[in-house]
Amino acid sequence: MDKPIRSLHHVTATVSDAQDDLDFYTGLLGQRLVKKTVNFDNTRVFHFYYGDEKGTPGTIMTTFPYAHLGVRKGTHGAGQITVTSFSVPAGSLPFWRRRLATAGVSFTDEGSGFGEEVLRFRDPSGLTIRLVENRADARAPWVKEDIDERTALRGIHGVSLMVRDPKETLAFMSDLMDTAVVGETEGAMRVAVSGDAAGRLVDIVTAGDAPQAVNGSGTVHHVAFAVDDPEQQLEMRRELLRRGVSVTEVMDRQYFRSIYFREPGGVLFEVATIPPGFTADEGLRELGTSLKLPPWEEANRSAIEAGLPAVTPS
Repeated sequence: MDKPIRSLHHVTATVSDAQDDLDFYTGLLGQRLVKKTVNFDNTRVFHFYYGDEKGTPGTIMTTFPYAHLGVRKGTHGAGQITVTSFSVPAGSLPFWRRRLATAGVSFTDEGSGFGEEVLRFRDPSGLTIRLVENRADARAPWVKEDIDERTALRGIHGVSLMVRDPKETLAFMSDLMDTAVVGETEGAMRVAVSGDAAGRLVDIVTAGDAPQAVNGSGTVHHVAFAVDDPEQQLEMRRELLRRGVSVTEVMDRQYFRSIYFREPGGVLFEVATIPPGFTADEGLRELGTSLKLPPWEEANRSAIEAGLPAVTPS
């Protein structure tokens, strides 16, 4: 089978308060809200997509804010994405230190283990976030009045997944997704998907005595990888079934098509198509400005809107 994975597509997390989430990712971190929709599997919950101007795969963070439904707090641990890292320009960390401090967000300076300078902190729901300096990331950023091109996020840098047996996960990803090991440090290996660049990196971390992960508020639900088209996705699904891996049917997510499965360490993976993209139901300039529903839910719009918490743009 051809290895069609091109990059990361997005990271999806379960979070707490919807307004706090918007304020953090668009207001503080400066991402664009590229889509405001609902969880297609639970329309009482928003689904926010944050990214660059058009929501390019590899720049996208997505969240389900569940505070109004009382979802339990999750546990970070084995079988889960435990860190989501964003790429920022070299030399920009002093700006981000000041910005985080002014906002009252505690942070720590550290090295990534792979030669990068990093700021680590938590979002309002408890997700672990890192800003990673990267000299080679040429992706065009989304800028705003108080965050310019010299400091703005470029998109996802990579994710860290924690597993009990890294060798099993590595073998699975290497064989199915054609990943390559591009770095090793104590307790972690860095693998790259289709080239060693920001937006294509996965750090496989040894769990050690970490607890078993429990999904809930403040945890990453899954990480998605991008393929060019539905045919490549179907080919990968057939290959997963051939290997005896349990995989979902193809699901229409309006802005991409998805399949889901778990790698040997228990982390939930998604393979998502690049087309049709976020302009499927909204112009580029209007992205994220109104609540968009899939066609099959339009008849229920009034009831859906009444059940969602009130939010205002940040």
